[in-house]
This record gives sequence, C-alpha cells and structure tokens, in this order.
Amino acid sequence: MVFKRLSVHGTTLRTRSKEQKAAIVTEVREKVWPMVDNGSVRLVVEDQLPLDEAAEAHRRMETGGHTDKILLVNDQKARLWLP
Repeated sequence: MVFKRLSVHGTTLRTRSKEQKAAIVTEVREKVWPMVDNGSVRLVVEDQLPLDEAAEAHRRMETGGHTDKILLVNDQKARLWLP
C-alpha cells in the first residue's frame, strides 16, 4: 500500500438511516463479496485457533511475531479462511 500510495478508510454506520444502511449492505453484496468469492480480494489470515486456545492467541500477539490476523473460531466448521 505504501509504494502505491493507497489508503484504507473506515466508517461507522451507526448514524446512517435504515435506508442508507440497507443500500450499503446491498452494494457490498453486489460488488465486494463477488471479489472475495473469485479471489481478487482475500483476507490475510496467519492462523485460526479454537476459542479454548485464546490465551495462546494473546501470547502470540503480545510477542509481536505475527504479521497477519489470528482468528479465534467457535468450531472447526468456522475455519473457512485458510486453504
């Protein structure tokens, strides 16, 4: 991102009307999720750990050795993001 001078922006929908929120959700479904499905946009996940290993996830984050996301998952079925 730095070399291409890109930026990421975020916002909250809290102050938006129900109509605006619905329009945003529709647009995300139509424009963003297809890119996730076809692989042109992907989540960068380093590891997924079961909830009962939350202490290990925190330990790994505190040591600073990770570079991507560490997800806590409720069960094995939730492990969708890693190949």
